[in-house]
Amino acid sequence: MNAFALPRSRWVRARDWLACGLMFLAIALPSTAFAQTVKLINGDVIQEIPLSDLRAISDTSFTLYDPYQGRDVEMKGVSFRRFLIDQFGAVPPALHFTAWDDYEVTLDGWDDPNWYLITFEDGDPLTIRTRGPARLVERAYSGRDIHNLRDFNDWIWMIRSIEAKW
Repeated sequence: MNAFALPRSRWVRARDWLACGLMFLAIALPSTAFAQTVKLINGDVIQEIPLSDLRAISDTSFTLYDPYQGRDVEMKGVSFRRFLIDQFGAVPPALHFTAWDDYEVTLDGWDDPNWYLITFEDGDPLTIRTRGPARLVERAYSGRDIHNLRDFNDWIWMIRSIEAKW
């Protein structure tokens, strides 16, 4: 038996465990370490709003049926219309959203008091794992079929940036 076989196999096992651990961190850290702000883009002006500030202005709580989760959820956030006026000076005709999973969409019609920028769910801050750190939901969605998720295509989650389209 080779005298170096036992230490070498331990080294190989340790190296493999280390490699697995580093791969896990490489996958997990971008989701958690960098989701600290929401970027607002208004022409050439780019502003990053810390999530702590968004959570601090979240002053409205309500419970609604979340069709994606299939249950009633307590949500807390800020009126999106008010947020847009505070940040952009007015409600832009359209907004371009980019999510943390690189989903992008441009939608209009945000001058509506039923939309909320949600930062808490069931008392806990939203994270990327819970479709956060910020999410847009419509508080009053009468007329939509809760069993048809396509009726909720304008609910946007994992928001990384919001760009005003004038």
